[in-house]
Amino acid sequence: MAGGEYLRMPLGGWGRHPVIDCVVHRPTGDAELANCLGRGPTIARGAGRAYGDSALQPLGTIMTAGLGGRIGFDTVSGVLECDSGVSFADVIARALPLGWFPPVTPGTQFVSIGGAIAADAHGKNHHGSGSFGDHVLWFDLVGAAGHVRRCSPSEEPALFRATIGGMGLTGVIRRAAIRMIPVETAWMRQEIVPAANLDAAFDAFEASEGWTYSVAWIDTLASGSNLGRALLMRGEHAGREELPLERRAAPFDLPARRVATVPFDMPAGLLNPWTARAFNMAYWARNSRRTGIDLIDYRSFFYPLDGLRDWNRLYGKPGFLQYQCVLPLAASRDGLHLLLERIRASGLGSFLAVLKLMGEGRGGMSFPMKGYTLALDFPYTEKLPKLLDTLDEIVLDHGGRLYLAKDARMSAKTCWQGYGNVADFETLRRNSGAAGLFRSHQSERLGFA
Repeated sequence: MAGGEYLRMPLGGWGRHPVIDCVVHRPTGDAELANCLGRGPTIARGAGRAYGDSALQPLGTIMTAGLGGRIGFDTVSGVLECDSGVSFADVIARALPLGWFPPVTPGTQFVSIGGAIAADAHGKNHHGSGSFGDHVLWFDLVGAAGHVRRCSPSEEPALFRATIGGMGLTGVIRRAAIRMIPVETAWMRQEIVPAANLDAAFDAFEASEGWTYSVAWIDTLASGSNLGRALLMRGEHAGREELPLERRAAPFDLPARRVATVPFDMPAGLLNPWTARAFNMAYWARNSRRTGIDLIDYRSFFYPLDGLRDWNRLYGKPGFLQYQCVLPLAASRDGLHLLLERIRASGLGSFLAVLKLMGEGRGGMSFPMKGYTLALDFPYTEKLPKLLDTLDEIVLDHGGRLYLAKDARMSAKTCWQGYGNVADFETLRRNSGAAGLFRSHQSERLGFA
């Protein structure tokens, strides 16, 4: 398909549910992008790693990958400038050999920079380093009729704040500048701390606040005194002197990574409570006895699932839903206990459950708040929506909210009550000309203009 042309095709998010027929635009330059914006409601789609329907618009989904992959990097200041369709993998390939790394990274390196800004992506270091938007210096935002605005804390500041976490509803992010962080090697120092239950996991997080990175795997099927047992993984960028002597001469060289591929959709039901229970028991047994500090490469620490290409196919054609919530710090212990109890009682075990500590949020439509965030993957079944509706009620009762980048089914009430400032966001969209023009399947479901 030539640039500027369009076609209709089925699209889904990374969770592969829902799948929607969309008119797809593939512009290859600014003029073609402006032309796309005159054809009706549109939404930008980067690498397609949002889990649900936030990057889907039946009347016009704009693929940004064809808009260029330019990367400029200042090795003195550590400022990286790039097109929005550039991925974290592209950025790391360019900057890491020069001694620089992204200040915040999500759990896969295949997210686009534009997508990370739109979702205000967070990583394992939010408690100390904030979200991705905290390290964005400026971006160029394309609005109605192709009009470009430079947005930064000093230029168009309200639009800058609203776009970070705004899920593409203020315009198309065209290019951006990010401040990177210096590192001495491509290796990480990691320690695993077992926690017998959820209370012990909270204690382990609190004892690890001095570590730059921390994240916990949670066993959602454990019960009784072991409810919420966890493995906390905490880490730091390793210095050159921490490497074995034979690696110090080339601290950014890594052995080739073995990447397997899921070649086809697995049978529906392969991932179920029984296989989840078996996996959790084996994973706990293998890792809870580990002691000391390990030296692992950054790929294994930040992007373990990238070692299995197309892993979302494990859930079969029905796909899966990721459910990610955050609860304020004062309500986290009680609320997360209740969430885990409901999940265990349902029998619908999550195959992947991750707990992280968050610092202060940015406000606006950005997801993070000071507290704990829990992310869960559930195979899609007819019983799942009822469980998730119950979890929504618990989250709202405890002052929390759900992550828009992971959502595929929450109600407008859950969104508007959880974020609390949607009305202000909608006012800004109307005043900037974005309302009605930039819309996704998600935003329409949630009652945005």
